[in-house]
Amino acid sequence: MQRQLLAGAAILTLTLGIAADADAQNTLRWASQGDALTFDPHAQNHGPTNTQNKQVYEALISRAADQSMEPGLALSWEPVEPTVWELKLREGVKFHDGADFTAEDVVFTFERAQAETSDFRGYITSVDRVEAIDDYTVAIHTVGPNPILPNQLTELKMVDKGWAEANGVETPQDYAGGEETYAVRNANGTGPFRLELREPDVRTVMVKNDEWWGLEQDPHNIDEIIYTPIQNAATRIAALLSGEVDFVLDPPLQDLARIESTAGLKTISTPQIRSIFFGMDQGTDDLRYTDGNPFADVRVRQAIYQATDVGAIQSRIMRGLSAPAGTIAPPGVHGYTEALDERLAFDVEAAKALMAEAGYADGFTTTLHCPNDRYINDEAICQAMVAMLAQIGITVNLQAQPNSIHFQELQNGEHDFYMLGWGVPTLDSHYIFNFLYKGDGSWNFTGYDDERVNELTTQMEATVDLEARDAMIAEAWDIVQADIVYVPLHHQVLVWAMKDTLELPIEAQDAPQFRWARLAE
Repeated sequence: MQRQLLAGAAILTLTLGIAADADAQNTLRWASQGDALTFDPHAQNHGPTNTQNKQVYEALISRAADQSMEPGLALSWEPVEPTVWELKLREGVKFHDGADFTAEDVVFTFERAQAETSDFRGYITSVDRVEAIDDYTVAIHTVGPNPILPNQLTELKMVDKGWAEANGVETPQDYAGGEETYAVRNANGTGPFRLELREPDVRTVMVKNDEWWGLEQDPHNIDEIIYTPIQNAATRIAALLSGEVDFVLDPPLQDLARIESTAGLKTISTPQIRSIFFGMDQGTDDLRYTDGNPFADVRVRQAIYQATDVGAIQSRIMRGLSAPAGTIAPPGVHGYTEALDERLAFDVEAAKALMAEAGYADGFTTTLHCPNDRYINDEAICQAMVAMLAQIGITVNLQAQPNSIHFQELQNGEHDFYMLGWGVPTLDSHYIFNFLYKGDGSWNFTGYDDERVNELTTQMEATVDLEARDAMIAEAWDIVQADIVYVPLHHQVLVWAMKDTLELPIEAQDAPQFRWARLAE
């Protein structure tokens, strides 16, 4: 391990040049295993991408560190009619290029986010149109009542209409199609930091926006942020131990004790609002890597579930820092219950019996696609699954690859069996159903398309009777749990590692907000 850390530090210093520009008054240098996929704020609803974009772009409604909603670019929001929300905008806000932020930009942003290439359409499916009442008042007209619209608006980042038109980015990048646009490497938001340099998978540099409207309420002292993706775990921890970086978002779990015992370093932890699970294409008759489609049989899906030893994954791979899950809704999400989160028993013999009953007593061969730089110990979990499923006759070829490749292939419908993680920024079950279970959900790659679940998903967004709405959510969960659409693994537990001179509140969405950061001077 000592040699690994030293070698990692040498590689980091010589090849990544991470210490460049470190002479700024207060430079915050940080790292994690994977990079953002794009800087287009509507092209990819992807955790690391949203984290980076949130430093530069802002939403109408923001979230505090405790996940409560607070004013962002909108000072207030209220329903003035059953299908109309009125928002009063913050005056005097400027984009980074000096243009004024007005209602015109809000109208444009909604239209942009509703485009076919937008990965944020699922947040605003209820929106019919947005009307500019005056420069600082907008009315959002919905197709029906929508009591959770404010929750959904916390993730929709505002874009300058003039800048988008001037640079030919009126519509979001077609990420799945491999499109390259001006917005992929350039940005013009209203946020606390300006994007200065974007070198995908190499380095991203941001600088303080001295004109940011929020400096009085969030008086951070960060002049410059340098982000370097470091996929190799040993190199990443070496960077922290050697002082090359100040903050590591995803420290290797096996090194936490070493970090905590090192003078000048600290760790902080909290349960994350994210679940990790496996998905299977159940709707294609003849799969790409698998003969026929064994995943179309719920007994096969249940066999995979019951052959998965999450206790071993929790103790040996996650080192106790995970909560075994029976659902893909993590605690803290409206609609979650402890009963819903109870797992089916780990039972290899029962799994074998299910395989035989489904006509697969001799098993089958498939390919499992996993990212190797996105979730905590993602590749190690998938390696363990190869051995677990071999016990019930399923031969698994593992294809572990960078998240930039994994998600592009996934969105192009190229995976039979895959790992996915899902956070819930709206803190409501509707978000999970709308993206992952609804037949036309933009992240539903399973082929699952249940008429009643689709109906309930639509209704739960438009129902203001909270008791009736909760009954809809519970019914939808009952259906999809019985159908075993996904194989749940666990809810992640976050650990951040940093210098003890850095103050940075941990955020349960795993999205550090550097507007809250302070480096000791």
